[in-house]
Formats: sequence, structure tokens, C-alpha cells
Amino acid sequence: MVPTSKRPSQPVVAVTGAASGIGRELLARLVSSADFRRVVAIDEERGDVREATWRVIDVRDPLLANRISDIDVLVHLAGDYAVDSDPSERRAYNLRAAQTVLTACAAARVRRVVLVTSAMVYGAAPDNEVPLPEDAPVAAEPDTGVVGDYLEIESLVRRSLRSHPGLEVTVLRPAAVVGPGVDTVITRHFESPRLLTVKGCNPRWQFCHIDDLVSALELAARGAVTGVVAVGSDGWMEQEQVEELSSIRRFELPAGLTFSTAQRLHRLGITPAPATDLHYVVYPWVVDCTSLREAGWKPSWTNEAAFAELLELRENRTTVVGRRLPVKEATLTAAGATVAVIGTAAIVRQVRKKRRG
Repeated sequence: MVPTSKRPSQPVVAVTGAASGIGRELLARLVSSADFRRVVAIDEERGDVREATWRVIDVRDPLLANRISDIDVLVHLAGDYAVDSDPSERRAYNLRAAQTVLTACAAARVRRVVLVTSAMVYGAAPDNEVPLPEDAPVAAEPDTGVVGDYLEIESLVRRSLRSHPGLEVTVLRPAAVVGPGVDTVITRHFESPRLLTVKGCNPRWQFCHIDDLVSALELAARGAVTGVVAVGSDGWMEQEQVEELSSIRRFELPAGLTFSTAQRLHRLGITPAPATDLHYVVYPWVVDCTSLREAGWKPSWTNEAAFAELLELRENRTTVVGRRLPVKEATLTAAGATVAVIGTAAIVRQVRKKRRG
């Protein structure tokens, strides 16, 4: 009698940052999937997805390895990427979390780790290829912003792969993420009374709805895609489409004035993000999602639909040069926004004169 071959046991998958945000959305999807034997949720507090096995621990805790000894696949989504977070504290948290997770997974013999950074690591530049291939060089400028965190995390991944060759690591690089609860430099750009542009260059806009990011994460957890994986809606939108759909007009400034002023504002603490973040709203960084497409994945959201939801979620907020204004102050007209930017440049010059004096 010929023995029947046993079907390989389905893997156990864990999600960090599982109590809220994208982690919670992925967790809810995984517990209803037939592809995993068990789903483990890891966070500092217990969430509301009861079908998961909860393990309450800080992902920076060195004891994490002991809590994941039975895990086959781990999706790391715990992190602080808030625009208004203290840059040094945010980076310390994100790097410690990623480092601990990678080290713990290697020690616990976890087979596969999935992390999320951003397509921002390719950099935004006026001469970027549209779209950028997944294997395009990482050309973003290291800075104190969130992009700098992503670059450092990807550096940790490369070092981990050298140190632990048996560990499989997949890095998802989404385009500009939109959806409920998402607050980034990109989403705040569309809370402004006017859309800043740089003379001589038109940005192209590509979005990644959190629903599509979650479906891509599930594929990565299953091992259907590996390595570096770009995620986003098909194609892109031109600046004219964005202005027409949003009913927000542009105002143009020379590149030199734009970036030098923004950097000074950041150094003075007036704006939350470094000047390099402005590159991502004035220059293209569209990506080609080849790996996902070849795996049979298709985004459920078009760029136009994702952008429409972004506009709906603004909730009458007003943002000028990256900083949200209190409601009582949010009465700037479109012309007033332009005056605010140029006027702030004058303020910077006055502050510099006083310091020199």
C-alpha cells in the first residue's frame, strides 16, 4: 500500500501592532483566512479581535523571542510614524522595535518576516522614471523625518539578512497611503487652501489604499511575494486631475525658495517635517507593482477612488506648511495661504538677523 503524503501543516502567523491601525485591519483579515493554522496578535494592549490569540508585550522587549517560539511568519506593523511625533523619540522607537523583532525572529527560528516601509525610499526627483521599477536604487535623502526612519529600517533588514541567512524577509513599499486614520505629509498636503508646486515640474500622484496594503500583506505573509515589493494603485494621476477633483488650485514657487524656506521653518520648529519631505508633494515617485501583479494581485482601489476618499476624510481641517491650524484660526483664504508661506519666509529672515545681531 502506497503511503499517502501528508499535507504540510498550515503556518502560524503573528502580527505586531495588532490592536489598532493597519495591524488591526490585517489581523481581522487573517483570522478569517483558511491559509493559517492560528493567528497571534502582539501589542502592548489587548485589542478587540477575539478570534486571535493575544500576547501582550512591548515589541522592544528582549523577551519577545520567548513569546514567538511557535511562530512561522511574523508581520511587523508596530511603529510610530505620526507627523507630529518628536523626531528623536520616534526614530528610537521604530529602530529599536525593528531591530528587536528581526533579532527575536532569528533566535526563535521564525521562517518569514514581513515589514512595511514606503516607496518614499526611492526618493522623489524631477527626473525620476515614471513609473520606477521595484529594483530602482534607494535614492531618498537621509533626514530626521519619517523617510529617514524607513531608510534606517531597511538598512537593519540588509544587515539582518547577512547575519541570519536562514531568515526570509519581505519588505513592502507602498505608495502614498490613504484611508481612515491615515495622517501623513501627503494627506496633509490636501488640507491646504492651495497646492504648492515647483516651477517647471508637475508631480504625478499614486496612492495606496489601506485595503490594498492589507491584501498585499496577506499575500506576503503567505509567501506569494518575497523580497522588495511595491504596492499601489495602477498608474497615476496628473496634477491637473488632482486640482480638478479637489477644487484646490496650485500656487507655484521657485524650487530654491521653496526648499530653503521650508528647511529654515523646520529648524525654527514652525513646521513638523524637514524640507526634504516637500519633495514628495512636488516631484514624482510613482512605482510599478511588478511582483504583486505577477502573483495575480490586483488593487481594489483606483487612484481616483482613493483620492476621493482622502478628500472626504479631511474633516474641514486646514493645514499650512505642514502644520494643522486650530479651528478658530482656520479661516485662511487661498490667497492668504500664499501670503502665509511668503510671509513666513520674511519672518525667518528677521529671526536670522536678530540671531546674528
